[in-house]
Amino acid sequence: MNLVERVQAILLKPKDTWPVIESETGDIPSIYKNYLVYLAAIPALATFIGLSLIGVGGFGFSFRVPILTGLVNLIVGYALSLAMVYVLALIADALAPTFGGQKNMLNAFKLVAYGATAGMVGGIFGLLPALSMLGLLAGLYSIYLLYTGIPVLMKAPQEKAAGYTAVLVVCGIVAGMIMGAVSAMFSGGGAAMTMGSHSGGDVEIKVPGSDVTINTAKLEEAAKKMEEAGKQMEAAQAKGDPAAAGKALGEMMGAAMGSGQGGQPFSPDTLQGFVPTKLGNLDRKSIEARSDTAMGMTFSSVTSEFGNDKGRVEVKVQDIGTMPTLMMAMGAWAQSTVSRETQDEVEKVYKKDGVAIKEEYRKDGSRAEMSMMLANGVMIEVSGDNVNMDGVRTAMNSLDVKGLAGLQRKK
Repeated sequence: MNLVERVQAILLKPKDTWPVIESETGDIPSIYKNYLVYLAAIPALATFIGLSLIGVGGFGFSFRVPILTGLVNLIVGYALSLAMVYVLALIADALAPTFGGQKNMLNAFKLVAYGATAGMVGGIFGLLPALSMLGLLAGLYSIYLLYTGIPVLMKAPQEKAAGYTAVLVVCGIVAGMIMGAVSAMFSGGGAAMTMGSHSGGDVEIKVPGSDVTINTAKLEEAAKKMEEAGKQMEAAQAKGDPAAAGKALGEMMGAAMGSGQGGQPFSPDTLQGFVPTKLGNLDRKSIEARSDTAMGMTFSSVTSEFGNDKGRVEVKVQDIGTMPTLMMAMGAWAQSTVSRETQDEVEKVYKKDGVAIKEEYRKDGSRAEMSMMLANGVMIEVSGDNVNMDGVRTAMNSLDVKGLAGLQRKK
C-alpha cells in the first residue's frame, strides 16, 4: 500500500485498516523511511511557509518570523517530531500491561506513527496561521485513531481502551511541552522541566517558578467519558447515523481535552463588558465578540481594534480555562521565566502579583506585544503597531484586569 492509500485508509476506515497494519511485517526504520519522514514534513514546512513567507496579517498590518529563525524552527521541529513518535511509542508499550494489553514495541510504534496521521496531515493548515485552529481540530481526530487502534495492536480489552487512550494523550501533551522547551533553546529561550508525583497519585510537572499538576482522578473521569462516547459512536455507526456518530466523536474529543473540567465558559458578552470604548487617546475602531463550538469544545473570545493616525492597538480576550489541557498548551509560556535581548528585540516572561506576564517588543518601537494569563483561565493579549512597549503597557493598564481576574466560573 503506497503512502497516499495508507493515509486515506487510516483516516477514512480506521477500524478496517488497523488489522491490516497489525499483520504487516517490516520494522521501525522502514516506517520512518516510507511514511513518517514525509508526513512529519507537512506541519514543519507549512508552518515555515505560513509564518516566515506568508506571514500573519490583519487590520492593515503583517508580521513574519525572520527567515533564518523560521528555518531553524523548521529543522528542529521536524527532527523533534520524529523523535517524539518514538518516545510516545516507548510509553505506549510500557503502559500496555497496566490496561490489560500486551507489550510489543513494533506494534506500539505502529500505533503512534499511524495514529498521528490526522495531526500531521492537519498541519497543512499552518500555511495560513489564521486557520491554525482547524489544524488543532484535525489533530484531535488522532485521538480517535489511537482509541480504535489500541485493542488491535496492543491487545487491550475494548473497555479499557478509553483509559489507555486518555493516559497516552496526556503523556503526548507533556512530551509536546518538553519538545517546545527544547525547541525554544535553539531560538534563545526555554526552560528545564522535571516530572514527579504526589502521594495521592497525581502527576506533577515542575517548571522553574511554577508547579503544574495533572489530577489523576479527573483523568480517570475523562477516560470514563471517552469510553461512554466511544460506545455511543460505535452504536451510531452501526445504525448508519452519521450525525449521532459525529456528536459522539465530539464528546470524545472534548473529554480527552478536559472540556468542562474547569467549569462553564464565560459568555462573549461577559468578556466584552471588560473592553472599553477608548484606550487612552486611542478610539475603538471595531470589536468582535464570538463563541465557537467544535468537537465538544467551546471557545469564547473578544477582539477589538483601537487606533488613530499614529498607531494601532489590538486587544484580544480569550477564555481557555474550561479545558485544562488546552490551557496547559496555549499558556505553556506562563510556566517559564525568560529574559532575552538581541540587538533589535526584547522578550520577557515574569510574574507580578501572581499573574504571568509576557512582553515582546522591537527596540525601534514598530511592534510590541503583552500577554497576561490569569488564574481563572482568561488570557489577555495586547499588541501594537507603531506603538512602543510603554504604550502597550499603558493600554493593558487601561483594561479592567482585576475585574477579569475576579470572574468566577460556574461548575
